[in-house]
Amino acid sequence: YLPEFREIRKSNPDFINLCLNENLSSKITLQPLKRFELDAAIIFSDILMLPYGLNQKVEFRKNFGPQLGFLNLDEISKVDEIDFIEKLYPIYKSIKKVSKNNLIKNKNLIGFIGAPWTLLVYMINRCSPKKELIKDFFKDSFLINRVLILIEKFLKLHIDYQIKNGASIIQIFDSWAGLLEEKDLPNYIYIPTLNMVDYIKSLNVPVICFPRGIKNYKNYCDIVKPDVINIDYNVNPISICKEINIPIQGGLDPKILLTDKENLKKQALKYLNIFKEHPYIFNLGHGVLPETNPAMVEYLVKMVKDY
Repeated sequence: YLPEFREIRKSNPDFINLCLNENLSSKITLQPLKRFELDAAIIFSDILMLPYGLNQKVEFRKNFGPQLGFLNLDEISKVDEIDFIEKLYPIYKSIKKVSKNNLIKNKNLIGFIGAPWTLLVYMINRCSPKKELIKDFFKDSFLINRVLILIEKFLKLHIDYQIKNGASIIQIFDSWAGLLEEKDLPNYIYIPTLNMVDYIKSLNVPVICFPRGIKNYKNYCDIVKPDVINIDYNVNPISICKEINIPIQGGLDPKILLTDKENLKKQALKYLNIFKEHPYIFNLGHGVLPETNPAMVEYLVKMVKDY
């Protein structure tokens, strides 16, 4: 949504290459901080850099989204830690660059990963599941278990290098948490995500979890124990505020930024008032939409700061 980002994107159509261009990705990370009075930056990268690092083909197609190549278990099992880090090294250099910039002084730099479940979905489904998984997604349990073990191993490495290079918080994005039935949550979400959360905490860094579309946030928080829980815009903020003791982040529907200032103020105040007695990080319930006017973001940030 930022014109200065669009400028860069125009001459860099390959999204993966852009994520691996440390000069440009660090520049993009800092763009919002130059414009708005934000408290943190989030590194410009993608959760699918993990399968890319494991030599699964990843490309982003216009108006389609990510498309992944065939998942060859023998191939990805051969990747060693040195190859993986070498392949993703520009991301860590970019984090280091941002962390040394004056704009980030006294602010947090958020590194992030995809949750094991969401990465598993992309790697086996090979594209966004949108509404459902491919028909026989769960049929090869050997493949699923092997891939999950590899995902966890290399996610820890990816977390490690982000923190070593200056990330002061890690956020875990579980974009497809809402696809699972209750009975499958322990195996695919609770246990693997808890492993990540425990690992991040062991490095003395706070962790934010965003299990988008999950039905029971309270259960999730009780089991996974993140430091902060990020909610999406389909969640009822009043019941979340009553049920959950840890800090809460997010909630506001990004589409509200496409309306007018009056409505934006009204909707933002709703969240601010609900959480005024609760530790709360104001944020949206999903990413800023491309057609958003930056003036609306500026208005929102100032309004929240003045609250």
